Amino acid sequence: MGLFIPTYFSPISQYSELLKFDTINFEIEDNFQKQTYRNRCYIFGANGKQLLNIPIKHSNKEGKKKTKDTLVENAFPWQSQHLKSLQTAYRSSPFFEFYEDDLLPIFSKKYKFLLDVNIDTYSFLKDALQLETEFKKTNEYKVNSENDFRYLAEVKQKTPNNPKKYIQIFDDKHGYISNLSMLDLLFMEGPNAISYL
Repeated sequence: MGLFIPTYFSPISQYSELLKFDTINFEIEDNFQKQTYRNRCYIFGANGKQLLNIPIKHSNKEGKKKTKDTLVENAFPWQSQHLKSLQTAYRSSPFFEFYEDDLLPIFSKKYKFLLDVNIDTYSFLKDALQLETEFKKTNEYKVNSENDFRYLAEVKQKTPNNPKKYIQIFDDKHGYISNLSMLDLLFMEGPNAISYL
């Protein structure tokens, strides 16, 4: 069983490890950390690598908070902005229209907790890739664990290079960008994304 942190439209590196397991364990008892894939993903926009970031509610009184208790800040229209960015970036990609209807509920549902957003994005990608992988949630923080892939949630963590390049929508302008959100691979490769992984 692999141990992962649920992230927002996870990077390709996380899925290349995740699909090696029949069951994965999502770490939800860890402390929330800023500047991780927990609340952000990167896509390929017309101007190159583009950040999509979910705003988080912060309080001056609170110390550390667990990932499972992290609240989404809905005072900003982040969902409509993210959807518009995805439509702008990928509307002319080979498979965007194929997945768009299944993607829309994530951008119209009202979320309170970040964890719920991330579980829904995982479920969307799992269905799109036709994965059989089941998931469980931890009920205590795992100190040491075999098959520990929690480090893949760190943005600054050096990840292994993707095994091979695939055609990206703006690579003629900006070159190839590795380890973007799984959405980039999905919209470009469709059902073939699983073979790439």
